[in-house]
Amino acid sequence: MTMSRRNRREWRIILWISLASAVVSAYFGHAVAPNEPLLKGASQGILTSLLIATPIAFFEVRRARINSLGWMRRLPLAGYFIVKVVFYCVVIVAGLILSRVLMSIGSPQVTLFDSIFRNSVLFAIGMSVFGNLVVETGRLLGFGTLKNLLLGRYARPRSERKAFLLIDMKDSTGLAERLGAIRFHELLNAFFRDVAEAAMECDAEIHKYVGDEVILTWPAGPALKDGDCLACPFLARDLIRRNAVRYRDRFGAVPEFRAALHCGEIVAGEIGDVRREIAYVGDTLNVAARLLEASKSLGRDVLVSAELLALVRLPADLLAEPLPTLSIRGRDAPLEIAALSLRVGQGQV
Repeated sequence: MTMSRRNRREWRIILWISLASAVVSAYFGHAVAPNEPLLKGASQGILTSLLIATPIAFFEVRRARINSLGWMRRLPLAGYFIVKVVFYCVVIVAGLILSRVLMSIGSPQVTLFDSIFRNSVLFAIGMSVFGNLVVETGRLLGFGTLKNLLLGRYARPRSERKAFLLIDMKDSTGLAERLGAIRFHELLNAFFRDVAEAAMECDAEIHKYVGDEVILTWPAGPALKDGDCLACPFLARDLIRRNAVRYRDRFGAVPEFRAALHCGEIVAGEIGDVRREIAYVGDTLNVAARLLEASKSLGRDVLVSAELLALVRLPADLLAEPLPTLSIRGRDAPLEIAALSLRVGQGQV
């Protein structure tokens, strides 16, 4: 069975967190017990790290994929953090005790609770809190955005070439009226989770959620040429259809969407004071939004600009049907566009 890109990415994250924690813990294990042989102290630290950091990293990275933990998403913020603190404490204490027992096999006496144990608990809690802050901030801002903010990549505005995919839920007003605000929010959240799954499979960055619309983006270049951006809306549609029974049971409807793809130059830079984010400014996003509006009047669910089609390889299971050019306010030349659809036999068009 082939592992999905998201699964591979998540397991890489868990591996790197475990390795980094093992290195830091190896040093700490020697530092807190300088009288012990170097190899023993470092081994104690590495073993402790594997017993603590690895399960915590697995919990943080894979929690959203474990159906039995779905109830955590519905907890209030205070309850959510209490549950995590309890889990962390249990794992930390159990991991420290187990590592000491394992390292003391063959010794006549096992000392579990001493000053080294207390220091180890404090160190493990500090590492866990720091890691948790990084993970939660990354989830809030997006890990790509967090990395760029920390590195200061967009401290000064810079011009870049990017491809954008705009996905907009159909009949969102009607669904909101029928379901009510709270139920519609739950539907929108489930819808965005399926879109996010497709985005991760296609190596897209989720730039922003705007009402019932989500904006995905890819940097132009070699990573764009394989056509994943064109396949992304169809993968999202397939994921939603796979979960059709769940949608009908919870909301009495299966969401559908329109999508538009375009690429071009934008200016990216940090914006805001009290709350900072990376904003994309330029005609490219305006054209993509106009293309999304045109999909409704043209009766086509997925539209793409000829400019983007010229840069990427069309996936074998997709068809691109040229359409009449689209006049865009503010542009001298009309926009050449095409409608994307699945080939007959590949699924519903």
